[in-house]
Parts: sequence; C-alpha cells; structure tokens
Amino acid sequence: MRLAGVEEAVFLRRNNRFTAEVLLGSRTETVHVKNTGRLRELLRPGARVWLQRAAKPERKTAWDLIAAAAGDGVVNVDSQLPNALAEEWVRAGGLFPAPSLVRREVTHGDSRFDLYAEHDGRRAFIEVKGVTLVRGGVALFPDAPTERGVKHLRGLSRCVAEGDEAWVLFVIARADAVAFAPNAETDPAFAQALRAAVAGGVHAMALSCAVTPDSVTLADRVPVCLDGPAEGGCAWAST
Repeated sequence: MRLAGVEEAVFLRRNNRFTAEVLLGSRTETVHVKNTGRLRELLRPGARVWLQRAAKPERKTAWDLIAAAAGDGVVNVDSQLPNALAEEWVRAGGLFPAPSLVRREVTHGDSRFDLYAEHDGRRAFIEVKGVTLVRGGVALFPDAPTERGVKHLRGLSRCVAEGDEAWVLFVIARADAVAFAPNAETDPAFAQALRAAVAGGVHAMALSCAVTPDSVTLADRVPVCLDGPAEGGCAWAST
C-alpha cells in the first residue's frame, strides 16, 4: 500500500493522546497523532518521524504523524492502516481461499468486529490488532491496558461457541519481529483472555510488515507465543 504526501520531520514532544509537536523544516508544527497508544519507545525527543498531509485542508492540524524510526527501520503508527491491510489481504485469499463475502465493521452480540467473511459455507468473524511495540525481536500487544481488547476476545469466543469461525489477526507494523506474544506485563487480563480464547477455538495469527516511510505491505507470518517468549523459541505457536 502506497502513501502519498509524506514528509520527514523531527519529533519534539507529545501534547496528549491526539497531538504532538514536531520540527518540519525550520518551523514547529502541531500534528495529529494517528495512534492513541503510548508509543513511548518510538516518540522520543529528537526521533525521526514521518508526516502525511491531511486529506481535508481545512482541518485544524494540517499533518498526520504516521511513522517513526526504530533502529535502521521504520514503524508505521497509523492505527487505521492495519484494518485496511488486513481487509485487502483477506479479500485476496490470504486467510482462506476465495472468500465469497468480505465486509468491514460487523456487529455480533455486544461486539463490533473489524472484518466479517464467508467461505466454503462458513461464517468468520475477524478482529484486527495493530502492533508497534517490539522488544528483543518479539512483538508485544498491547502497549497499554485495553478492556476493549479483552471484550473483543470474549466476543470471538462466543462466535466459536455458536458454531462460527473466529480469528484475531495481529498486524505488526514493522519488519523486525521474529515472534509475537501478548504483553502480560502491561496487561495480564488481555494475555489471559487470549490464552482462553485460543483454548476455546479462536485462531490467533501474527503478520509482520515491510515498511518504508511511504509504503506498508504485509510480509511474513510469525509465530504466536501465548505464554510469552521462551528460551529457544515459542512456548506455543499458532497453526
């Protein structure tokens, strides 16, 4: 996926969950941050970041902060992009061959899931989680406690109990992850809910991305480690 209107800047400080100050050329600019996560390991004073010009010129902030440097690589932090990438991938047959129907934002029970698909006479509910945090080669989600994420996992479990398929896709918006694990240190409730969901038949899958400042492409599937990274590999890997 190509991204138009991208410019490099220097990160100065974050004002709140939604805006930050950057140095764009010789001027200080207030920009919209397209991710309400903490992003503390990425958005540090002096860090290289990339901005995309806002689609609506009349908006108060003219730029969106969409990516940040991490070592020799780039991390896309646009929280809306993983859903678009996943939808494109599912429609192209990445999750199952030739789905007969793919829709965005479908409600089941008290949960709204990112994607819904039908294939081979079966219904599948799919929740997409964007991941930006990587430590020691292991992608971790979430980077802050998420009651909404726990609710989604429980909703997916109910889908399975009713005879449907359910998937949680972790889209890692960077290329340096060799495995994925729930961030039990930050959110033990989410880690426990993920283990319970998988034990109940929910499929968990993680995919890394090839990222440049102005492009993001789904790349490689990486193992899912339900119990965290273990010595020599994963304690459990998705199938």
